[in-house]
Amino acid sequence: MPPSATTSTAPPTLADRIEDLLPQTQCTKCGYPACRPYAEAIAEGRAAHNQCPPGGAEGVARLSQLLGRAVIPLNPVHGREQPRLLAVIDEQACIGCTLCIQACPVDAIAGAAKQMHTVIDALCTGCELCVAPCPVDCIALVEATPGRSGWQAWSQPQADAARARHDWRAVRLKRDKQENDARLAAKAAAKLREVEAAEAGTPEEQAENARKKAIIQAAMERARLKKLASQDNPSGS
Repeated sequence: MPPSATTSTAPPTLADRIEDLLPQTQCTKCGYPACRPYAEAIAEGRAAHNQCPPGGAEGVARLSQLLGRAVIPLNPVHGREQPRLLAVIDEQACIGCTLCIQACPVDAIAGAAKQMHTVIDALCTGCELCVAPCPVDCIALVEATPGRSGWQAWSQPQADAARARHDWRAVRLKRDKQENDARLAAKAAAKLREVEAAEAGTPEEQAENARKKAIIQAAMERARLKKLASQDNPSGS
């Protein structure tokens, strides 16, 4: 798995320094889809520095020191500080739907379609995102660090590893989508060539081929425009 660190020699931005202080659980409780967007929002003044329950009071204090702001209580709207949680799958009840795998932001769940899934304990950040998608309610959350919460329940090496897995997952998903889009484009182009080669025939056959050709060309144009839009806005925001 490639490391998340960049080889750039540019000095870290404020968002970079804020992100380094976040626990990287990628839980979205802060109101943002991952730790990085939250760090950027803080740096740009769009979010407060007390919206990260996994970081807890110590996390708020760390951010306060970096930002030169007052230490304030964790905002209860985003949750409460608590011991780190661990997801546990009831393997007898699991139906292998893969929805939990798709939801896990750090690739901490192993399994395949229609096969039993299991959580890799050492990789689970306790984000809770796998619970809601499960259609058979077979995922429970247990305390992994009784009596310890915030940064007392989560180490910097764990945060760094979770960040690397999250970043690599994003790269992998983007690559998989590009490869799938390329396969679909090649399939559409081949079908278009097939239709164009069969244009001769009765008027009815020609009309049907013209209809198919129009449908394929419209689909290819939609795919082209969608690709251009994603290139113009790679973050999807």
